[in-house]
Amino acid sequence: MKQYETLQALPKGVADNLPLHAQEIYKSTFNNAMESHRDEENAESIAHRIAWSAVKQTYEQTGTGAWRKK
Repeated sequence: MKQYETLQALPKGVADNLPLHAQEIYKSTFNNAMESHRDEENAESIAHRIAWSAVKQTYEQTGTGAWRKK
């Protein structure tokens, strides 16, 4: 089962674009979702969607593509 142990292990699109706190939210949420959906065939895809959703509850993307806290 895939888990992200460190922020450096996050996907490039996450690590290169999100602020540090948003990366922490993503990592924690992804890992929890992977655990919750571990028996499902598409667990990783589900976990990524849930993690992005969690980030978007606290952060928003600006018109320039940068992420900022709401």
